[in-house]
Amino acid sequence: MALVKNPGAEKPGRFAWLRMSQTQTAFSATLITMASTLLSGLLGLVRTAYINRTFGAGPATDAYNAAFQLPDMLSYFLVGGVASISLITILNRYRQKGDEAGADHALLIVLNGVAAILGAAILAAEIFAPLYTRLAFHDFSPESAALCTRLTRIILPAQLFFFAGGVLGSRLLVRKIFLYQAFGPLVYNLGIILGGVLLSRSVGVDSLAYGVVAGMVLGPAGFAAFGAYRNGWRYKFILDLRHPVFREWLKLSVPLMVGVSLTYADKWIVNYYAASVPGSISKLSVAKSLFNAPMTLLGSAAGAASLPFFASLFAQGRSWDFASAVNRSVSRVVATSLLAGAWMMALSMPLIDLFRGGRFSPADAAETSGYFTIFAISIAVWSAQAIYSRSFYAAGNTLTPAVAGWAVTLISIPIYALLFQGMGVAGLAIASDIGMAISVVTLAILLHRYRLVHIQGLEYAELGKALLASLLSYAGVAACLRALNLSRGHRADFIAIAIGTIVWAVISGATLLATRAKLPAQLLRRKS
Repeated sequence: MALVKNPGAEKPGRFAWLRMSQTQTAFSATLITMASTLLSGLLGLVRTAYINRTFGAGPATDAYNAAFQLPDMLSYFLVGGVASISLITILNRYRQKGDEAGADHALLIVLNGVAAILGAAILAAEIFAPLYTRLAFHDFSPESAALCTRLTRIILPAQLFFFAGGVLGSRLLVRKIFLYQAFGPLVYNLGIILGGVLLSRSVGVDSLAYGVVAGMVLGPAGFAAFGAYRNGWRYKFILDLRHPVFREWLKLSVPLMVGVSLTYADKWIVNYYAASVPGSISKLSVAKSLFNAPMTLLGSAAGAASLPFFASLFAQGRSWDFASAVNRSVSRVVATSLLAGAWMMALSMPLIDLFRGGRFSPADAAETSGYFTIFAISIAVWSAQAIYSRSFYAAGNTLTPAVAGWAVTLISIPIYALLFQGMGVAGLAIASDIGMAISVVTLAILLHRYRLVHIQGLEYAELGKALLASLLSYAGVAACLRALNLSRGHRADFIAIAIGTIVWAVISGATLLATRAKLPAQLLRRKS
């Protein structure tokens, strides 16, 4: 008997995956996360340009950038990203059993329990903030130290909302719903910008700190809560620190809490030494902000989108598929990052010069450009680290990367100290590159030794083709800019970036096509 199509049945729309509560595929999840990261990165650059023009690179902006350190450390060592990472593992198990009520109960246990602990820790940090500032930034002047302490105290409560957003977001991630969280970073950056625009004349640099809190409440926390509520979740006050779920969460999370990854420690170490050179923390922050825009898009976004899919493959016992998925992701991200790094290094001066103006002088831009170029060299290893670390988390192994993180950080600290003494602030940027390279190689070797992801599974031929394309495109763009010899100025910067980007794209594309690289087709092909 022939099947008759129901005329009333509707086909899913072509853009159904853009519905807020739509479950995503691996491709659409990565696309959404990357689009969000790109837009957030652009807003972050606008934020950086605004701060540069309004406040410049000096003691006040040094204090503002340093004020994030205690809140970030508190969040990192107590919860940080582990709230989402550990919960995804637990909630996935409940969903495999079809126990949605049990999953929501587990989420409430963790949410309320950790919120109580984190709240007490924030209160203690508010009290001891002056002592921390004196220890961590001992080279600050008394005025800068007092300003840093005040800004730290304003920013600290935002970490509670950051944690809540991570926990509630994990409920959406295990359902492969990404759109709600995609809006969080955008609102966060807008909050900082609007805080400065609306309040800078009355309260100065404090306006940025108030914007941080408002952006965190309305952005990461607000959208995750709204999405979870629309998806059927309801809040209940349940506080039971002895519950088996809470103990399991602690077991998974404690290694991440006490472990120090160089991804986070890098900024703390750099700031410690850079505090002795006024304005250096601000210049390094500008260089790292511009570096983070493509790096987060290529590495962190892909890693965050891949985590639930890696975890699902591992939970189903599909070890070969798990290893293959990780190697494919790393190979493609590294290949793309090599090309992006060539573009960033070749155009570093005009890119940074766009942020010049107001209190951010041409000399500040030139110095920052040098730091940015050094950072750009390591974009491939930073991107690979984001995926390798999540591979361990997806496999439920949080202890190994924690121990490795401590070891790499301890090994790297003398490198930062030696290069800073010998080369100044630029040495800190070089040490950052070296330390992250050590970290990635260590994770890759450990994954191989634990027989989770074999090193030989990487697409080495494709990586070689991407490296060749990046070297040729860098040389081509650098030669083109030398021939043009454009003067400095924002109009000239845009012209240099436009022409350089075209030259980079033509040479990169031609090289990839000539070597029959798979990367262009992989990036264009939509996978379900």
